[in-house]
Amino acid sequence: MQIHKYDTVIVGAGGAGMRAAIEATKRSRTAVLTKLYPTRSHTGAAQGGMAAALANVEEDNWEWHTFDT
Repeated sequence: MQIHKYDTVIVGAGGAGMRAAIEATKRSRTAVLTKLYPTRSHTGAAQGGMAAALANVEEDNWEWHTFDT
């Protein structure tokens, strides 16, 4: 049996997990555990994209954004 030692272990390779891994590798020996290939994460499968209330294209606010999502 092989034993691997890491300072940081990240569970999940979606957008948040991969971003955490990028930062963690700057400071520590890091492992990412995932049940799927990273491009098959829910972040990658969210074909509608990401949503946010930016109010820079048309009138918008966080209450409407919360209702819509």
